[in-house]
Amino acid sequence: MSGVWVFKNGVIRLVENPNQSGSDTNSRRKVMVYLPTGEVISSYSTLEQVLGSLGWERYFGGGDTDLLQFHKRSSIDLISLPKDFTKFSSVYMYDIVVKNPNYFHVRDSN
Repeated sequence: MSGVWVFKNGVIRLVENPNQSGSDTNSRRKVMVYLPTGEVISSYSTLEQVLGSLGWERYFGGGDTDLLQFHKRSSIDLISLPKDFTKFSSVYMYDIVVKNPNYFHVRDSN
């Protein structure tokens, strides 16, 4: 991941490819790949099946109806995702990657 860190109004964020002219830096979408099969995660139903096979279960105790949450009985980790898959951004993808090392990879979509 390359880019420039920008601090504005008390918030720091990464701007990818700041010299890219004429296009929005957020237009470069990321995809998450399930490494054992090479499958691109394209829906929450697919993601839920994969997470289930890795020991993650849906968590309904959070009370926030705008989130899908998953927990693992063997850890204190909790994965929280927006219910709308179109809002499933690289931030959520990297959270899953960190909590499941060697199973997922995030890359630019082609």
